[in-house]
Amino acid sequence: MSNRLFQSIIHQMKDAVDRVIGVIDDNGVIISCSDLTKIGETRQGIKDELAYTADVVYSKGYTYRPIENSAKAEYIVFVEGEDKMSDRISSLLAISLANIKNLYDEKYDKASFIKNIILDNILPSDIYIKSKELHFSTEVTRVAILIKFLSPTDTVPFDMIASMYPDKNKDFVISVGERDIVLVKEMKPGYESAEVLKLAKSIYDMLSSEFFAKVAIGIGTAADNVKDLARSFKEAQVALEVGKVFDTEKNIIAYENLGIGRLIYQLPTTLCEMFLNEVFKKGSIESIDRETLMTIQAFFENNLNVSETSRKLFVHRNTLVYRLDKIRKITGLDLREFEHAITFKVALMVQKYLTSKPAKF
Repeated sequence: MSNRLFQSIIHQMKDAVDRVIGVIDDNGVIISCSDLTKIGETRQGIKDELAYTADVVYSKGYTYRPIENSAKAEYIVFVEGEDKMSDRISSLLAISLANIKNLYDEKYDKASFIKNIILDNILPSDIYIKSKELHFSTEVTRVAILIKFLSPTDTVPFDMIASMYPDKNKDFVISVGERDIVLVKEMKPGYESAEVLKLAKSIYDMLSSEFFAKVAIGIGTAADNVKDLARSFKEAQVALEVGKVFDTEKNIIAYENLGIGRLIYQLPTTLCEMFLNEVFKKGSIESIDRETLMTIQAFFENNLNVSETSRKLFVHRNTLVYRLDKIRKITGLDLREFEHAITFKVALMVQKYLTSKPAKF
């Protein structure tokens, strides 16, 4: 439990209560008080006296009451005075701080619970048991969004994201590395993927404009059950890994939009090399110049339409046809034929994958 949280509440109550109020910890040390000069003082023997009554103790001009009605109470409130008013104030203070403490502990435990799930640090059979203990809804749609900070920042990455989602029990901000933060976001039933992309863009824009942070964001698919959050998190990781190879210009990448790149990334490099050797003659891909590759890319982007591609490239139709014929002579593939175009597209992606040899995050 944070001492600062207790002190914040005590400070807010200071003007409403005309007496000294505060909290002492398990060792009898004052950790929060409306009179700041008393913080750090020790009140010996109070805990031992409460162990016998577990209710209230009057001692040396103060009223003491455990925050939780138990002999093993971790925190004790105190109020100046030993009269009925101090008794009432101590009772109200104990109830208020007990509720705040429970909410704080519950939120913290839920965040730890989510972290253990996404990192596979909890057995599947224990997930539902822990969910019941924490009163955690298991049948809720959630999405894991991985935010990777690519450059050092003045502000702690966790604090940046947490500041965007303050005091919310539905959404959880979790640190999984020095620069890796996971946002587990609860989504409404029947949500569309565009909503998550919009959310990710708002996070990206905020971090870029307010904190000048350079980040990449990976988005997993929806987890309709809490046990599937680990899968959503892994998908967010894969999205960043694959995007680093095939979508280097993108800062926000969703797993469900990875397409064939996701499959290629999972293939053994030896299998990829065999594929290239079977499809092309040795050195044929390397012999294609940059201008020709740009032409091919434009041809794919315009759905293999010669007229539209030539218009977009500002070249004569016959010039484009000439370039396509040149590619056919080099590779043996006529990109105007759908099957040949698909083969060539996959081959280019495989070549890019082998060239990049991406390092795992």
